[in-house]
Amino acid sequence: MSWKINNKFFYPKSMRSIYKGSRHYDVGGFKYPSVTSILAETKSQKDIDALNKWKKDLGYAAAAAVSRQSSDRGTEMHSWIESILLLRANGELLDEINLPKKMAETIIENGINNKVNEVHGCEAVLYYDGDYKFAGTADAVINSSENKIKILDFKQSNRPKRREYSVITEYGMQLALYSIAHDKMFGTNIESTEILMCTPNLMFQNFEFKGEEFQNLKKEAMNRVEQYYLKKKNNSL
Repeated sequence: MSWKINNKFFYPKSMRSIYKGSRHYDVGGFKYPSVTSILAETKSQKDIDALNKWKKDLGYAAAAAVSRQSSDRGTEMHSWIESILLLRANGELLDEINLPKKMAETIIENGINNKVNEVHGCEAVLYYDGDYKFAGTADAVINSSENKIKILDFKQSNRPKRREYSVITEYGMQLALYSIAHDKMFGTNIESTEILMCTPNLMFQNFEFKGEEFQNLKKEAMNRVEQYYLKKKNNSL
């Protein structure tokens, strides 16, 4: 392992709950709607229709089973990655053979080794205390080999993804909101984020957002936050 642990940022503890129909984070006694709920509730009709068509074509029961299996596999993969990043995994664990562990190692080998100097936190709770509040949990906050703070997101995918897929843009906006929250909380200036993805057949993909694309994603993501609050206000009238 070529990186070190540096707990230079204090990430708060949070309780998650359902509040007014959406998942919220309770931080310091205040409730913040989750980033994932905000993006889900402001998703385009085109994306909603595409998801519903997939469920209908596959069959609702089969689609639910696929989603559940993917979620379980992703959760276990995340646990492996976190253990490795935080230098908690021991030799006995690493010798164990299972698919989520192999996927985690694929991500570590291709997306972490020689690209990360320090790990600042895993499952880091971030919140934005501006006019439009939100919160979320970043998979990892790291200092890259270029000596820049970066937020990483780890994804399992049943099939390889293309950059132009709307789901990649949605993931990018999720990371954009995390970076906005981190900058406000700690005075950082995050310039890029990255998705590290692996399929069950161990195909690795990475999608980095930086430069003008990253700035545009931040603007679009904040627009979605505003849409969320406007929708909630209209529904309460």
